[in-house]
Amino acid sequence: MVTATKARDVAAEVVDPEIPVLTIADLGVLRDVTVDAAGAVEVVITPTYSGCPAMEAIRADIEGALHGAGYTDVRVRTVLSPAWTTDWLTDEGRRKLSAYGVAPPGPATAGTPVTVPLSVRCPRCGSLDTRETSRFGSTACKALHACRACAEPFDALKAL
Repeated sequence: MVTATKARDVAAEVVDPEIPVLTIADLGVLRDVTVDAAGAVEVVITPTYSGCPAMEAIRADIEGALHGAGYTDVRVRTVLSPAWTTDWLTDEGRRKLSAYGVAPPGPATAGTPVTVPLSVRCPRCGSLDTRETSRFGSTACKALHACRACAEPFDALKAL
């Protein structure tokens, strides 16, 4: 029997191709999974930003995972509204980011003033004695920082 819960569990395990320690559920990219009366599965995703180059890979990976789990009729729909924010990251996703060496973003609640952190905590040693070295890191959604305490460079996911 095809259930939305089982299909969601399969889709939720798809990993982000840019940060492979995170699943799309950790990122908050996975918005909804439904199954209609005929057994067709629809997965709704929201990109981290409208030009995210990883979305086609994520779409293909979702379809592949669900087909591999025995679901034959699968559709992936992308929705842009409401826009994704880093507030949709799960606590587990934030923990995984830090363990991976990427500083997780602070809160960026929509409709409120954007806070500008005075410092970003180093994911390697925990020091706040860090500095931004480039507004863009390994991807457009990350900034490159360096830690003055442990002298290691690291990415920080930008708060959106």
